[in-house]
Amino acid sequence: MRAILVTKDDDYEAKLTEVSSSDLPKGDVLVDVEYSTLNYKDSLAITGASPIVRSFPMIPGVDLAGTVRESTNPDFAVGDLVILNGWGVGEMHWGGYASQARVNGEWLIPLPSAFTTKQAMVIGTAGYAAMLCVLALENQGVTPNQGEILVTGAAGGVGSVAVSLLAGLGFEVVASTGRSDEAQYLRRLGATGVMGRTELSEPGRPLARERWAGVVDSVGSHTLANACASTKYGGTVAACGLAQGFDLPATVMPFILRGVTLVGVDSVQAPRERRIEAWNRLGNGLDTNHIEAMATEVGLDEVLTLAPQQLAGQVRGRVVVDVNR
Repeated sequence: MRAILVTKDDDYEAKLTEVSSSDLPKGDVLVDVEYSTLNYKDSLAITGASPIVRSFPMIPGVDLAGTVRESTNPDFAVGDLVILNGWGVGEMHWGGYASQARVNGEWLIPLPSAFTTKQAMVIGTAGYAAMLCVLALENQGVTPNQGEILVTGAAGGVGSVAVSLLAGLGFEVVASTGRSDEAQYLRRLGATGVMGRTELSEPGRPLARERWAGVVDSVGSHTLANACASTKYGGTVAACGLAQGFDLPATVMPFILRGVTLVGVDSVQAPRERRIEAWNRLGNGLDTNHIEAMATEVGLDEVLTLAPQQLAGQVRGRVVVDVNR
């Protein structure tokens, strides 16, 4: 079968090649993969820009959706439609950039009836992480009548889905992006305002003017610090990414003087029950028209070209990968 394979012998290399299905790692469910995605983490794995891959050779692809071909797991039968996000797949266990994947059935969840396999991968880990962030805001009591919600990295995968979800729930959403030409796209998703990335990405004051009732941040570093500094008293910031950096050059001031809550959101190891809740909410709350607007479909060979572009912030929304072309 065709697959993207990452090797590290003399040099780090990702290439499109042929792999035997007999070489697939151990697992109790064999999935015929239909679609995967291109996430930021996948682009890091393909380019070697960060040590994402822990075992070589590796088939990247932290997401996959498809049909169960073989199963000894009691929760899944042949013909079931399933999705997988995270669990170290594409990092320590061969992932979704091939036409088949053998995985641990505990990592799978049933495909929600609201979605096709392609639509589920348009959403992918990025959209599922966005939903986890929305749930985090809701769990902290953030409601639409409390004021504006900031979404950083808004033209990316997490940001695009977060804008759509929050707008659909009645929130007034301000989208922060470094790409001014994407303002119309973000407004179509439901953003009521668009602001430039530079307003948040440079070093700022320990406390700024109170503005945000809540924040969904996929950027980290100075952007996250400034978002916290400008969050209203009692507001909540949900952080799930590090596109700008993994540092947090902030002070305790927003937390001890304004009671701001910073919630870390992890999508990789999230319990199965929380995953199912997030995906069910996505099925009920995400506008399918917005799903199509977010999506660019590519084949496996195009992934190798797009990966460095995504790291450079040049890819809009979600990239869904048809692994069989």
